[in-house]
Amino acid sequence: MAHAPLIGIIMGSTSDWETMRHAADILDELGVPHETKVVSAHRTPQRLYDYATSAADRGLKVIIAGAGGAAHLPGMAAAMTHLPVLGVPVESKTMKGLDSLYSIVQMPGGIPVGTLAIGKAGAKNAALLAAAILATADAALTEKLIAWRTAQTDSVAEEPA
Repeated sequence: MAHAPLIGIIMGSTSDWETMRHAADILDELGVPHETKVVSAHRTPQRLYDYATSAADRGLKVIIAGAGGAAHLPGMAAAMTHLPVLGVPVESKTMKGLDSLYSIVQMPGGIPVGTLAIGKAGAKNAALLAAAILATADAALTEKLIAWRTAQTDSVAEEPA
């Protein structure tokens, strides 16, 4: 039996999956139940509203929102839920993701979005941060995170090949 998702990964379009799949991969590695959805702030505003306003009632604890360009998805989601929202700027062709970063990081006071790095690194770190948030109340997940970080440290060569 599958466990109900604790983390929601949303993205503005299917093309964002190339970046956001890295968040899903980390959560899979840690065994954290999650869901992935395409939820566009501009093209599917009712879907965004329904997703964000029902997230807590459906058992989600954290939302990871990836978006490119104008990147309103993380901020709009944060405006409609009390859950922590972690924003991942997806690299755009026009401005290499700086437009996305600025759109996500410049939230008005009172609507926080934890903003991560542009692209793959941001998606990975969003998953690790979301897991760390959950781990504050989950000893088993804390141990998995410690093991993950230890393995990462152990994988770094002491000398160049």
